[in-house]
Amino acid sequence: MSEPASPEPVRICLVGATGLTGWTMIERAVGRSDVAIHALTRRHVALPKGARMVMVVCEPQDWPAEIAKAQARVLVCALGTTMAKAGKDEAAFRAVDQELVLTCARSAKAAGIEHMIVVSSVGAEVNARSFYLRVKGETEAALAKLAFRRLDILRPGLLRGPRDEARLAEQLAQWFSPLIDLLMQGKWRKFRSIRIAVLADAIFALAREKAAGRFVHEHNAIAYALRRRGG
Repeated sequence: MSEPASPEPVRICLVGATGLTGWTMIERAVGRSDVAIHALTRRHVALPKGARMVMVVCEPQDWPAEIAKAQARVLVCALGTTMAKAGKDEAAFRAVDQELVLTCARSAKAAGIEHMIVVSSVGAEVNARSFYLRVKGETEAALAKLAFRRLDILRPGLLRGPRDEARLAEQLAQWFSPLIDLLMQGKWRKFRSIRIAVLADAIFALAREKAAGRFVHEHNAIAYALRRRGG
């Protein structure tokens, strides 16, 4: 008796491939047959050993055409910068975390991609006092208006994982986060830190979801998405 055919892999177009989330997705996709990644990046990086995927190095103005070529079922947006990296320039920050995100989303819609997964931030809110969180909230609201068949918004807290830059404050936050997390109960639970591998695997799990709608995933929901799919 022949074995049943393996399901067709979910084709994912990934933007923000060289950041912490995107790169972790690439690493954890090695050896998986259920996903196929078409990644876009502005800088060349050597792929992990055993990676079977497409990585296109080009400038952001060329990304709309590349998104169309990807023939993907899901757009995963892991784009993001910090105010420090943007030189405390609000316009520069918006250019990446809002304008480029929306450009990619519109391009995906135009290409017939009906499912988008975007990594936002815990506390994102259009009326937030924090400029960073306000931009995240505004971007979420703008994405909702694009009317994807399914939109998954992930709002993780502090991401625990290896980073290129050795920022002391982030290192200290990662070291102490397991203890701090224990103090975050009830409504504060959503601010708990999360291992970057868990976030990446949750994205893969959500990419296989079929139900339509707009879904916001904070700490507990991110972990649930992974458990639900047995990822």
